[in-house]
Amino acid sequence: MKKAPALVIMAAGMGSRFGGLKQIAPVDEYGNIIVDFSIYDAKKAGFEKVIFIIKEENAQIFKEVIGDRVSKFIDVEYVFQDINNIPEEFEVPEGRVKPWGTGHAILSCIDTVDRPFAIVNADDFYGREAFELMYDFLMNTDDGDKYNYAMIGYMIENTLTENGYVSRGVCRTDENDYLTNIVECVHIERADGRIINTDDDGTVTEIPEGTTISMNLWGLRPSIFAELKSRFTEFLKNEAVLNPMKSEFYIPKVMGELIDEKKADIKVLTTKERWFGVTYAEDKPELMKAIRALKDEGRYPEKVWED
Repeated sequence: MKKAPALVIMAAGMGSRFGGLKQIAPVDEYGNIIVDFSIYDAKKAGFEKVIFIIKEENAQIFKEVIGDRVSKFIDVEYVFQDINNIPEEFEVPEGRVKPWGTGHAILSCIDTVDRPFAIVNADDFYGREAFELMYDFLMNTDDGDKYNYAMIGYMIENTLTENGYVSRGVCRTDENDYLTNIVECVHIERADGRIINTDDDGTVTEIPEGTTISMNLWGLRPSIFAELKSRFTEFLKNEAVLNPMKSEFYIPKVMGELIDEKKADIKVLTTKERWFGVTYAEDKPELMKAIRALKDEGRYPEKVWED
């Protein structure tokens, strides 16, 4: 019998633009944090296990703030993302402190995850429907001649903040809603009534409303680990050499390569849920207001986790 999927939560990054460890900042008067709501929604959808990817030095505070609390309701494990966890033939560039990116974070789970799994960011609010769609996909599909993965697609206008710019994966799909291309855009914002992205060279591109984007909610299987392992080695040989301080090994880039090589089909499961997050400190009041409204609608209990 197929194991119920796990939820893998990427929480190793410090919130530089927010200022501090934003993943554990309370978002309601009861001390609940964003990830409480993701775990609650995932459990309601049918997920049976949560795996936190964190920095080892943050383990104790994560257990105190969230892990020990939710472990009464769902199985919890921890995986450490360590910049020094690289193949032995490589060395961390002198002076580098930046983590190796989302691909490396997921690769950290290679010895822990033994079932289909979804990955999410710890500091993003995804909405109940997103987890329901992903659970149904993971339980009712398998790898075939190709890897069979999925991504939750959001509409760009539902994922912006009024307080600055955001990074998003801008997606293209075919007539059957399979991902054909994903481009990481790192400076998306509203300006003069438009949604625009500004590239590093100053090139400005308008992104139409209704455009499908990724919020890093992917549905994967253990088959991904062999691909991540080999591609991370290639990344260290090439990209990391060219930009040793800042280059990152991104999950969206790996997904794009697998599509181009015809090794994977990635189904885009579209949701109309609105994203909330705390990219900036100024986002927090709006997030708290949204959480309050969802509780008033009855989507969440007041204290989220009640014995």
